[in-house]
Amino acid sequence: MRVLFWGTPEFATPALRALIGEGFDVVGVVTQPDRPVGRSRSTLQPSPVKLIAVDEGIPVLQPERPRGEQFLAELSAIDADLSVVVAYGHILPKSVIDLPRRGTLNIHASLLPALRGAAPIQAAIREGLVETGVTIMRMVPPLDAGPIVLQSRTPVLEDETYGELSLRLSELGALALIEALSLIELGGANEQPQDERFATYAPKIDRGATWIDWSASAISVCRLVRSLDPKPGALTMLRGTEVKLFGARLAPHAASVAAGQIQSIDAEGMTVACGEGATRIIVVQPSGKRRLTPNDWARGRGAAVGDRFDAMPATIT
Repeated sequence: MRVLFWGTPEFATPALRALIGEGFDVVGVVTQPDRPVGRSRSTLQPSPVKLIAVDEGIPVLQPERPRGEQFLAELSAIDADLSVVVAYGHILPKSVIDLPRRGTLNIHASLLPALRGAAPIQAAIREGLVETGVTIMRMVPPLDAGPIVLQSRTPVLEDETYGELSLRLSELGALALIEALSLIELGGANEQPQDERFATYAPKIDRGATWIDWSASAISVCRLVRSLDPKPGALTMLRGTEVKLFGARLAPHAASVAAGQIQSIDAEGMTVACGEGATRIIVVQPSGKRRLTPNDWARGRGAAVGDRFDAMPATIT
């Protein structure tokens, strides 16, 4: 089977490596263009998927947008039997989805129809789900709405961060993809339509969604922080300076103080009061500075017991 692979970030690399390792004929890779990095923005960095493709000698296409007559002609010349899409980063038009003889499959990091959209892993943590998984689906133009080929489930572990769960789901998705392709090749795939009654959505994380509401319960605050760890980080304000927080855990005790007030700072972290309960923070990152422990932050006079984090600025929506 001639496979055209679409993907960009680290999340997509286990699936590409699995295809290569299992002997599928990966005839091309489509990934996003190299992006400038560093303070000067003068160095271009290739995507993790491109690095694998180059190392394996696989032809690479990097359109700014996956559309247009010239791009379609390039895809036609590749003559793939099937496309596989994993976190590519752009919505594909119908002409591209339908081009391969056997259509296009997608690995989505949720148990569809739950959590369609760009940020299902973050949403699973933020919403406190005890189980999530991956879905191998056949792509159609409506977002994440295609027939389900295969699903694989996994628990969401206690105190698991976005980064940790993303890594597990990327590996789970690679295994599920190989199983799904084997079923398709053997003619045993039983594709099932999604039940639209149970569709939910996990939109792209914007800046407004990263701010901590300290009046919420400690459970909600911990889930938000973990869902944004290690990136982009959960935001709060202290004396007019933005601070990102990481490594949230429920604190064992909570004094009766105002929500957002720092109750303690020690070698174990920083305890902050919430609307109900308290949260322990393990790592902080003041704006423009490196990540550090709350103890080191306090020694540098960045924070002190009794300080209170501010609510989200009114200008942020």
